[in-house]
Amino acid sequence: MPTVLIIDDDTELLDNVNQLLSEEGFEVVVASTGADGVALARARSPEIIVCDVGMPAMDGYTVLSAIREHASTRGTPFIFLTARADREGLRAGMNLGADDYVTKPFIMSELLEAVRARLRRTHEITSRVDEAFERARPEAAAAAQPGAAASSALALAPEMIELFRQVDSVAASQLSVLVLGETGVGKEVVARELHRRSPRAAGPFLPLNCAALSEQLLEAELFGHERGAFTGALRARPGLIETAQGGTLFLDEVGELPAPVQVKLLRVLEDRKVLRVGARSAREVDVRFIAATHRDLEREIAEQRFREDLFYRLNGASLTVPPLRQRASEIAPLARLFLARACVEQGRSQLIDLAPAALSALERYAWPGNVRELRNAIERGVALCQFDLLDLEHLPPKVARGEAASRTAGAEPLGEARARLERELADLERRRLLKVLEECGGSQATAAARLGVSRRTLVYRLSALGLTRPRK
Repeated sequence: MPTVLIIDDDTELLDNVNQLLSEEGFEVVVASTGADGVALARARSPEIIVCDVGMPAMDGYTVLSAIREHASTRGTPFIFLTARADREGLRAGMNLGADDYVTKPFIMSELLEAVRARLRRTHEITSRVDEAFERARPEAAAAAQPGAAASSALALAPEMIELFRQVDSVAASQLSVLVLGETGVGKEVVARELHRRSPRAAGPFLPLNCAALSEQLLEAELFGHERGAFTGALRARPGLIETAQGGTLFLDEVGELPAPVQVKLLRVLEDRKVLRVGARSAREVDVRFIAATHRDLEREIAEQRFREDLFYRLNGASLTVPPLRQRASEIAPLARLFLARACVEQGRSQLIDLAPAALSALERYAWPGNVRELRNAIERGVALCQFDLLDLEHLPPKVARGEAASRTAGAEPLGEARARLERELADLERRRLLKVLEECGGSQATAAARLGVSRRTLVYRLSALGLTRPRK
């Protein structure tokens, strides 16, 4: 069931599109503001995003910029809905990274075909990436451990081989599992393997990043809601707990759950029933919970930020993923796997190799961001490399120098993370408004038309962002 995120301030259109795509078998996530859309994109990692251009406060162009700037959503297919199909606006959207557009008013079948066509293309690219990845796995395994089987590519270091033995032992049970480890270490990979090796493998695996959403959004996403439960709830919608029926729900960054949501989640774990927002009766659910966090939950409990009873409910079994610096033998094979994948994703006609100096630098670096940082470094290198050998000059400077970078001791508090996200979004919007005003010679009316908003909305946003209104 591909997940589609729909972002539009027109709640009636949002409801109609939701109903259409749900009936066609898609898992639909909806947002009525640009800020909520960006947060949901980061929390749910949808397969495709459909977004209106002309929204107040945060228009579609600003949403797309935020989507493309974040690593987890950088490559997500993006379709614009626009009431103004002028050439300049479309060119601006495509330059920002949009994949397609549908002009309003549209026939629902037109939108459905656009979504399906984009997903077909993504599937073709993914298939080619997987083929390249599978071809590279035996070579990577052999490079790490001569004679190793291709299937061991996920667990080449002794620490990881032991971890996946534990995964096999736990997978067959119905226990909730808590996966621990630093940020970027591969906790979701472990969670997916737990699901794949379990009796629930035929059911859905639904991930949710708990740190990306506000309390209200998080509650609606997890528990669902009834029609009329709040403004914009035009129809009843099951939450992720219900949608994961017969399968697995993966709660990433569970240590960031607000206290009221912790209480409701504990009740679900105890009663195996979920109460939708606005509902009077609970519904029975059959779901396995896997949670992950980089935080020390016992310390969080001592400081009264996490419930002890919820911790014990989630911690039926615990697995700890070692950081990349403790499994250095995997750096080279993982780098080669990511290299093969990046070459296909970026449309390279042939695979490139790692120069000895570059490989040496990769192995010296401490990787505070773990596997995720390694993958990002390789993807950046492939984008910069014009030849058939990725060398030092193509790596991030600190990686090329092989610095033993130190990892930050504490994670960013949730409130600070949200404040930082709001500042980033405001900065994106500010830059977008200034650019359009400059292109329009300071004309507010022309700029508002290009952005697909009213002049009054533009003036309001200029004031809210502390921008001086240009003089004629």
